[in-house]
Amino acid sequence: MRVMQVMAGAEYGGAEAFFPRLAIALHKAGLSQRVVIRKDEGRAALLQDAGIAPVQLSFGGPLDLKTKMSLKREIKKFEPDVVMTWMSRATQKCPRGKFVHVARLGGYYDTKYYQHCDQLVGNTHDIVGYLTNEGWPSEKVTYLPNFVTEEKMPSLDRKRFYTPETAPLVLAMGRLHENKAFDTLLQAVARVPNVYLWIAGEGPLRGELESMAEQLAVKPRVRFLGWRNDTPAMLATSDIFVCPSRHEPLGNVVIEAWAQSVPVIAADSLGPGTLIDHIKTGMLVPVDDAKEMGNSIKYMVDQNDFRANIAKAGRAAYEANYTESMVIERYIKYFEEIVTEDIA
Repeated sequence: MRVMQVMAGAEYGGAEAFFPRLAIALHKAGLSQRVVIRKDEGRAALLQDAGIAPVQLSFGGPLDLKTKMSLKREIKKFEPDVVMTWMSRATQKCPRGKFVHVARLGGYYDTKYYQHCDQLVGNTHDIVGYLTNEGWPSEKVTYLPNFVTEEKMPSLDRKRFYTPETAPLVLAMGRLHENKAFDTLLQAVARVPNVYLWIAGEGPLRGELESMAEQLAVKPRVRFLGWRNDTPAMLATSDIFVCPSRHEPLGNVVIEAWAQSVPVIAADSLGPGTLIDHIKTGMLVPVDDAKEMGNSIKYMVDQNDFRANIAKAGRAAYEANYTESMVIERYIKYFEEIVTEDIA
């Protein structure tokens, strides 16, 4: 069986982070695979280091006919049984052909961009429900979760980040964008004395958030770290992980924290609200409720046994549902089934 994966996403994002992880894991599992990506030196290097030689195309706007023709040539050369496109731009550039066209969705996108696909994959049950409610037949929509790796790294030296070794440390990660609600998290931390906050990410709101930290008088306890490539090390250094997002279709970061046995507090947005069993595998608070988020952080800091139990249950949830071996087995089985159905 031969599978081509096509990703035209931006430099950063949840799907953009999971794409090379999946491609590399399928490669390790022995799947015959061709990978086509939007030109990106970092993503290409990551794939090349794993033994995958990606094809890089420009994936411009609607007038970019060159990419469409180039992709058509790559498909003709590779002769895939399955082409899996990620999000709308790659999907729109994909020609029709003698293969099963699967689009993989990690959000609630307009289904008009996917009408010519044969199959859809959603990475949450809610997204699958949305797609069937939009009129897609249930037999053509499949739930396949993301996974995160268990890579272990030693803790970082807190002194490098001017953070006391004994201070409770909260970690948050993501693009500095309104959807991620880091403003709410800053307000929450302002309610909890002595807690330090590391925010790993970059985005258009950085200046605004730094000013807010100063206005709230928490700037001495907050570190803006920019984009990092050492997530396991950051998690190993932290005491609590917080996902304050207003809009979060899945919440890969929650699964990453679970994999490293770090207790999680999250706003009850779609993804984390579905993933987390409240008071068992994490704590959920209402979206945009800084007071309740602050109370939850304080409670978790103060209650050592509770914090340890939450971390243990989160790790168990990861092992039961989101390990690499488990998800890769499901993907390969899925590809085999849709190809068999297409032949039949």
